[in-house]
Amino acid sequence: MASAFLSIVQQIVRKGSLKLTLANGETHIIGDGTGEPVVARLADQEAEDAIRRDPTMKLGEMYMQGRFILEQGNIYDFLSLVKQNTTNEIFDFKMAALLLGRIAWQQLKSRVPVNRNKHNVAHHYDLSAKLFDLFLDEDWQYSCAYFEPPGIGLDEAQLAKKRHIAAKLLLEPNQRILEIGSGWGGMGMYLTEATEGAEFTGITLSEEQLKVSRTRAEKRGLADRVRFELQDYRTMTGRKFDRIVSVGMFEHVGIGHYGNFFRKVSDLLDDNGVMVLHSIGRPKPSFGTNAFIEKYIFPGGYIPSVGEVVPPLEKAGLLVKDIEILPLHYAYTLRHWRERFVARKAEAVALYDEQFFRMWEFYLAGSEMGFRWDELFILQIQIAKNQFAVPDNRNYIARNEAKLKEFEARRAPLEKVTF
Repeated sequence: MASAFLSIVQQIVRKGSLKLTLANGETHIIGDGTGEPVVARLADQEAEDAIRRDPTMKLGEMYMQGRFILEQGNIYDFLSLVKQNTTNEIFDFKMAALLLGRIAWQQLKSRVPVNRNKHNVAHHYDLSAKLFDLFLDEDWQYSCAYFEPPGIGLDEAQLAKKRHIAAKLLLEPNQRILEIGSGWGGMGMYLTEATEGAEFTGITLSEEQLKVSRTRAEKRGLADRVRFELQDYRTMTGRKFDRIVSVGMFEHVGIGHYGNFFRKVSDLLDDNGVMVLHSIGRPKPSFGTNAFIEKYIFPGGYIPSVGEVVPPLEKAGLLVKDIEILPLHYAYTLRHWRERFVARKAEAVALYDEQFFRMWEFYLAGSEMGFRWDELFILQIQIAKNQFAVPDNRNYIARNEAKLKEFEARRAPLEKVTF
């Protein structure tokens, strides 16, 4: 009699080639035999049962613990094989009930007024800076790169991302610029150096990022024009900014706080100001975050649909001046990150341990899969308070990018970050 786990896998994997060894030692060939074979093994019955009950959480956990083992192919190959056959993670009533329970709990947490932002940020971004140095580009851009033109490398694509965003900001001399979620300082330094007389303020809730950002700005001689602060956007007062940018931070706001976020943006943005919001997006509301990502990687995070972002933005009195969807660019970015990370496995294991390495490998692989197969994308929204703050066509973006390329040719090379 086939195990319950085997029955589910056989229902899912119709295309492709999976060789699966169950906890009892039985080996089964599943699929139609097409494509590169993936060979997997379950180490024990408890692991097999756990994945059967709750694949969304337990597959990642069992892989982390070395109890779901890939003997041919890697974890991305396995996840991709599954996703090419089905996007459904619910196969019985118990799974459905578990999913609904998680959605309800995440929705409740996202609306609780207790401020957990700093705790959630520290969970991920206050990991050792040496970890991120294993796989990020030379400027430490930990957000989606822009692979335009196609086929360029990671460093060039991250530079293209900064250029594309800067072009949409319509930078002018002597402007005050705010970045909400300033990372390791690369975007702030780029915008400041590209804009004569600019004064830049970057805010973060990560003490590690703050330390690295300040060190980098000091080394580049920008300390008088670039200020990084340990600051929650919600408590900022008394200042107006000509330009605001936020890259890869909105996913951490939480769906229950979008109204607060855009009301604060409205408070901080000058009447003639422009903002560019760069965020991961999805084609329709999901109401909850992947259980593994929520627990181990980004607690409190949520990826919105366009339809969830625009109403609170407009309700705050802001205008949407442009929306651009960038599909697949994050899949390319994550592929670079994962390949770099895996290539330096020994260093990652030395920093933490084997289980941590597999956790991050699973996170990077699962995220790449989401952008390739689950239709996730990057959303860039240009925001203003009045309709004359932005031109009435998009030709200026290419013109501004051309000017920024001239600036980049003159710009001093980035210094290597050392620890």
